[in-house]
Amino acid sequence: MLPMRRISVVVPVYNGAETLPKLIEQLDKHLRPQNSLELILVNDGSTLDNSDEVCEVAPQQNDWIVYIELSTNFGEHNAVMAGLNHCTGDYVVIMDDDLQNPPHEAIRLVDELDRGGYDVVFSCYKKKKHGLSRNLGSSFNNLIASYVLKKPRDLYLSSFKCIRRSVVKQIIKYDGPYPYIDGLILRSTTRYGRLEVEHFSREVGRSGYSLRKLVSLWLNMFTNFSILPLRIASAIGLLLATLSGLAGVVVIIEKIMNPDLPTGWASVFVAILFMSSVQLLAIGLMGEYLGRVLMKLNKIPQFVVRRTIRNKEQA
Repeated sequence: MLPMRRISVVVPVYNGAETLPKLIEQLDKHLRPQNSLELILVNDGSTLDNSDEVCEVAPQQNDWIVYIELSTNFGEHNAVMAGLNHCTGDYVVIMDDDLQNPPHEAIRLVDELDRGGYDVVFSCYKKKKHGLSRNLGSSFNNLIASYVLKKPRDLYLSSFKCIRRSVVKQIIKYDGPYPYIDGLILRSTTRYGRLEVEHFSREVGRSGYSLRKLVSLWLNMFTNFSILPLRIASAIGLLLATLSGLAGVVVIIEKIMNPDLPTGWASVFVAILFMSSVQLLAIGLMGEYLGRVLMKLNKIPQFVVRRTIRNKEQA
């Protein structure tokens, strides 16, 4: 008889009170019978429903559930980091609370990680059931990650994945205020696999990823794992300087050949406006990098745990 595998499931919770009971029930049904299961529920400042009450009751009824309440909304990746810092399993599955990823697929990710000898297995979908804006944002994020993080083009960075304990230990060494989980994974290992799983439509509510949060996530990827944006700004500056020099030569030649040629103020105004915009863009990029360094030096917290409830005892 094979030994029971120690599996931790980390679920960032944000206004997920309606789906949590079903999620817990299905994890209990599909993962617990043959595995040592630990479920980490991280409440990321839910305010629109009674997620806190549902999460608080769960460990009182099930000794395999741990509830972590954060003091405010830090964001999904910060909430996942809180869960990773508290989990104990040899295999760690990260999944959302909305049941778009069915819990019975979690054990398939664990099996694939074992079978392929991977350090992490990402899920992928034949057809995603997200909204149009979320799908476009995910596609853009994956495209940029291919350049910034050197991610293989055929690897989809899904939030539903299984990670080996050795990689989790590396991930939680990052203590900055702006974590990007997939970036931390890809810089820790190259042994990753992919597994096609089911993807369901959202049962209740709507995605918590607004355009503002997606942009914030992209900035985390850009500024934490690459200086590519600064290099692009430098390349644009060099290109424009070259074009400006060539344009200056052309203007001088035309003036020599045609002394009566009038000078146009509109072209000068457009050129100045364009150059100023490029300069402000470059300054803004540098300011973003410097600002994040300042916030880390000032010890801006990655997350703040308000309370932890484990095995019916409050800590």
